[in-house]
Amino acid sequence: MKKKLRIIFVWTLVSLLLQYGAYSILNKKIEDVMAPVNNDSPITLQLKATIPGSDLTNVQISYAKDYLAYTEDGTLKVFNLTNEKVVFEKKPSSNDTSYGVLTYQWLPDRNTLLYFYAKKNPNPVTYVTVNPPKTITQAQNQQTQKQAQTQTQEPKSEDPNEKVSKEIPKSTIKETPKEVPAEPRVEKRYSNPQITELYSLELPNSDEDTPPDDRFNQTIEKFPSGGKIEELVVSTTTNLMYLTVKNDSSELLMEIDVMKNVRTLSKTGESIAAMAASDRYGTLYIDSKVGSTRQVVALAGTNRQIISKNTKDRVLGIRDGNVYIGEVKNNELVKIKTTPDLAQPKNNPSLKTVWDGAIPFDETVRTLIGAKGQVVIYDHQTAYVVTGGQLAKVDLHGDENYVSVDGAELIQLTKKGTSTLAELQPLNP
Repeated sequence: MKKKLRIIFVWTLVSLLLQYGAYSILNKKIEDVMAPVNNDSPITLQLKATIPGSDLTNVQISYAKDYLAYTEDGTLKVFNLTNEKVVFEKKPSSNDTSYGVLTYQWLPDRNTLLYFYAKKNPNPVTYVTVNPPKTITQAQNQQTQKQAQTQTQEPKSEDPNEKVSKEIPKSTIKETPKEVPAEPRVEKRYSNPQITELYSLELPNSDEDTPPDDRFNQTIEKFPSGGKIEELVVSTTTNLMYLTVKNDSSELLMEIDVMKNVRTLSKTGESIAAMAASDRYGTLYIDSKVGSTRQVVALAGTNRQIISKNTKDRVLGIRDGNVYIGEVKNNELVKIKTTPDLAQPKNNPSLKTVWDGAIPFDETVRTLIGAKGQVVIYDHQTAYVVTGGQLAKVDLHGDENYVSVDGAELIQLTKKGTSTLAELQPLNP
């Protein structure tokens, strides 16, 4: 009997160990798909490719550095740098320049491009038949009259228990008015004249012949007609997306979550100059201006906390648990400060100065925080890189120059007639 129990115990233990191992492997695979882990060493390439077209704008390089997304003549294009060919195009749905691709952005941890697409609503006005209200029927009128014509009154006879019915003259009966049935009516309903949609374009490895997977995600119902997306930031860990939208009458800060819910977070009359989303908690940090008040503010949902009341402070970016804030005076970045990226931001946290000096800083420069915590400020001629409190200057040689979002790759574009030569190389300060 003891031998049988030992055998059962051993096989039960073996079964549990096998199940645990299988579940661990499955869980790891699911984590790799749902939340890919950023490589500590960003991918860098060194190559040259010729792109057809000479008027490329809003150039962005993919996570693996093998695809370029850009706009040419209002059309979004994705170019395979390995095979040197255009693998995807998205044209406007009409000749109206207000429609088409509004903005796009690569996800920082995979070769997926998010883009917003606007098209004209074919049915901005619809007509709805409204049914009439319920009416009083003729049978109901007759029943009401019959009840009114007979009333029970106390008799004047000697028998107090005797009741008589007294007929009321018809002239004294108030007849219930008949309600004339109303005819069904048609009402005009107005909807948004613009349909705005969110897509995700998933690209295969650049050495594969598999076509991209262009997926429709959702329609953004509350998107204002004629709105232009000024900025778009994504927190991949929390699957939160933030965008600032401007049209002729308003400016909105919108949030889209993983459940496809859309809500507006901005205050009335608020203008947002820059923003960055936490790569850990999804908290949004913005340069907020309401009237004459300018502040750096953290938003966790609708909860707001003031990070800095200094009107000269600007959000530079977020990376690995640190929020980077720059102090700008007279179009120069004179100081870089950091504060921890907390799950629950607090009002007026302490700001630690990690660099001071002078870097040209106006509306033409672009700013990012690299994978190694380096702060990169650049335009089409020069890149300034602050690493560990030390400043390095890099001269750029293309007609137009771009830096990948991880700060590791430099993309130099040089026009060659009707084509553009793209040269990729690591950004080494």
